[in-house]
Amino acid sequence: MKLHVITDGKKTNEELTNILRSIHPYVDRIHIREKEKTARELAQLLEQILKSGVPANKLIVNDRVDVAQAFSVRGVQLAFHSLDVQLVKQSFPRLEIGCSVHSIEEAAYAEKNGADFLLYGHIFTTSSKLGQQPRGIDNLKEMTEKSSVPIIGIGGITPKNLKQVASTGASGVAVMSGIMESKNPVLMAKRFQESHSSYVEGGEK
Repeated sequence: MKLHVITDGKKTNEELTNILRSIHPYVDRIHIREKEKTARELAQLLEQILKSGVPANKLIVNDRVDVAQAFSVRGVQLAFHSLDVQLVKQSFPRLEIGCSVHSIEEAAYAEKNGADFLLYGHIFTTSSKLGQQPRGIDNLKEMTEKSSVPIIGIGGITPKNLKQVASTGASGVAVMSGIMESKNPVLMAKRFQESHSSYVEGGEK
């Protein structure tokens, strides 16, 4: 399973760069999700992150296709308010495109129009979605069965419930607060890695 880490928009550039520089050896993808930053501010952040040694092929920029293309990072993550996935695919064929979806119908549309992977959630109860019903393991399993592109589960995922997510056939998990708000982000990233390793060694993959 792939481990995607999503930034939370709460750190200074220096704080965020230090965290990402430390955790990148233990994660597969890093989503730069900094909604409050302008394109210029986002570019300054990316320049700093790349100079620190974080590989460009691990970086995915949320929404800002122009910035993702300008810095030759791996890809872009699109939301419902973003440019249409088909337009992005045609205009920027080099970029790997992820789409955030919340239903089978949204997933089918994104897949048909060129999405390379889908983020689906929230799977478990999470502090960022208080009062909203989680979609749960059964819906995640249905999503993975009906989709031909990788499905990444997101929302309330921890090293303890990672096995449940893996059992659905999901290709990975995405984590924000579990790592970004941890007192020791490196330790938490390693725990996710170790949890998956123990699951695989137990005869699953």
